[in-house]
Amino acid sequence: MIDRSIAQEQLALACDEIRLDLPGVRQSGKVRDSWHREGRRLIVTSDRVSAYDVVLTTVPFKGQVLNQMAAYWFEQTRDIVDNHVVSLPDPNAMIVRDVEPLKVEMVVRGYLTGTTSTSVLTHYKKGVREFCGNVLPEGMRKDQAFAEPILTPSTKAEQGDHDESVAAEEIVRRGHVSADMMEELGRISMALFKRGTEIAARQGIILVDTKYEFGLVDGRIVLIDEIHTPDSSRFWYTDTYQARFEAGEEQRRIDKDVMRTWLAERGFTGDGPVPEIDENLRIEACLKYIEAFEAITGTTFQADPGDVNERLRANIRDY
Repeated sequence: MIDRSIAQEQLALACDEIRLDLPGVRQSGKVRDSWHREGRRLIVTSDRVSAYDVVLTTVPFKGQVLNQMAAYWFEQTRDIVDNHVVSLPDPNAMIVRDVEPLKVEMVVRGYLTGTTSTSVLTHYKKGVREFCGNVLPEGMRKDQAFAEPILTPSTKAEQGDHDESVAAEEIVRRGHVSADMMEELGRISMALFKRGTEIAARQGIILVDTKYEFGLVDGRIVLIDEIHTPDSSRFWYTDTYQARFEAGEEQRRIDKDVMRTWLAERGFTGDGPVPEIDENLRIEACLKYIEAFEAITGTTFQADPGDVNERLRANIRDY
């Protein structure tokens, strides 16, 4: 774990805008920017942080954590499904194969939890017992494990819109993917979640829920974007799970819910003005991201402080 003072010093250098003058077609998302050229795509992960589908602020070293953790998991799951990674020219960047992205996110949930207005827990508290095609049993409690992980797909919204959780059959009905492809995506997603659960468990971590994104290369399904990172997944510590669950206490988390929770406590769940986020929360989030990296990969995070754009320009000069 890095010293808090290093995170403090990096606050002013956290990468909000990616300033690269590159050939190719540029696309910008909430967290990542990419450049497409000749069948390849350069993806740069910024330090921007989003919650409730809203870009909030920056968190030092977040982009490096996400990029390197995704690379770790892509390698750990290559035998389950092919992925788009070609190389990692920089701590914040990947060169990947260009793919045709599918307009669906495959969300897998192992526990009855969540903080958003659209979470399975929120619906359950309102009396909903069928969620995205899954029948939920009566008598469940917050943070309780499902008998088996459930699949709750969502549509992939255009930038500025919110994703919509719907049943797999509805994804097919809307024409996003065929029934056969939806079935295969579900099979792959469950296999990825099982692998993630097993690896996390060896590190004393619970993979609570996550999302996967896929694309097509010559008609073949490939895993894209990111996998099992603190942005796409929720993690808890195993050693304190049962005691906290029985006591009705919040779980020890190693994901970006530290920021979601802070916002929700101030009445922000995606609509209206974003509360002002102070430096202490940004530093706390930084340390949580690094804690997640080290706890899950079992390796020490090697922070690369300084001007991210300057380093990127040097490392991808040949791109």
